Amino acid sequence: MAITTEPAAPTTETPPIAETPQQPPAPAKPEAPAPSKEPKEPKEPKEPKEPKEGWQLNSPLVLTMVLLVVVLVQSPIRQALSAPVMQSWMTVFVAVVVQALPFLVLGVLLSAAIAVFVPPTFFARALPDNPVLAVPVAGMAGAILPGCECASVPVAGALVRRGVTPAAAIAFLLSAPAINPIVLTATAVAFPRNPEMVLARFVGSLLVACVMGWLWQRVGRTDWLRLPAHEPHEGETKGAAFWGSVRHDVMQAGGFLVLGAMSAATLKAVAPASWLRTAADNPVVAILALSILAVLLSICSEADAFVAASLTQFSLTAKLAFLVVGPMIDLKLFAMQAGTFGRGFALRFAPTTFVLAIAGAVVTGAVLL
Repeated sequence: MAITTEPAAPTTETPPIAETPQQPPAPAKPEAPAPSKEPKEPKEPKEPKEPKEGWQLNSPLVLTMVLLVVVLVQSPIRQALSAPVMQSWMTVFVAVVVQALPFLVLGVLLSAAIAVFVPPTFFARALPDNPVLAVPVAGMAGAILPGCECASVPVAGALVRRGVTPAAAIAFLLSAPAINPIVLTATAVAFPRNPEMVLARFVGSLLVACVMGWLWQRVGRTDWLRLPAHEPHEGETKGAAFWGSVRHDVMQAGGFLVLGAMSAATLKAVAPASWLRTAADNPVVAILALSILAVLLSICSEADAFVAASLTQFSLTAKLAFLVVGPMIDLKLFAMQAGTFGRGFALRFAPTTFVLAIAGAVVTGAVLL
């Protein structure tokens, strides 16, 4: 019996796959520590640096150096001051400053008090509704409300901002520095032998103020007038605003007083007498010269009468032109008016005021002097 064997079926087993080595797991990122709620320890203050060695300029050193220089040059200074020209200069300068300073300080105190403590609505209620009548009333209000020209500009701006017609505000702006009681009293003291100068200054200044107000009412335009967005010293207490206004006005007006006194003393002592007589003998030249001088000197209205009285060569009419023009338009007033109401207003207002002030002084002088 034959035994048959079947061939074995081929095996289909796959070869074993080589195992890939497993990568180690990435280390976990360390968590940021939670901010501690404990307060940090205050840092120790740094020690101040020691000053560098060497010369240090300070006040005692400067004072010592100045005193040393004065001691060294006292002989030349004494010789220069003993000259007749310098003695005349010092006499006029000291006389003008000493006479004018009390009126300047009093005027600054009163003007600051009015600007800070008197509410602007008072003026709006006191003026008539008719613009034609409001102009002379506002002009006369300057006679009872003391204030220098430095204070009259912001007060006039506050009036317009609260509904007062610009014509009335302009009349007050021009009259208040020229006819208030402090200025008229100073004028009487400066001209003891010519009491008519007080009345002439009052009438001439009030006349020019009213004419300028009516002229603005007639031809003025609202786009010529720009008002500030806020009042001066806004946000301060009344006490701080008062003393801030006093400090500002005293420094500004006092500086111009010294400048005016120096100019008057120089004109009196240095200018040849023949030149002054030539200018004073011609009425037109005298009036124009003192009017231009008033614009350039920019003296506060509480002190300008003493400067005018020192110019003895000139006529009373020429001195009146000096007193009428100065409180209405000068260099510092032009800058303040341009900053408060706009450059376009100042460029139109200043030349017109200058011409009308001279005309008003001439007319008033011809009648009263």
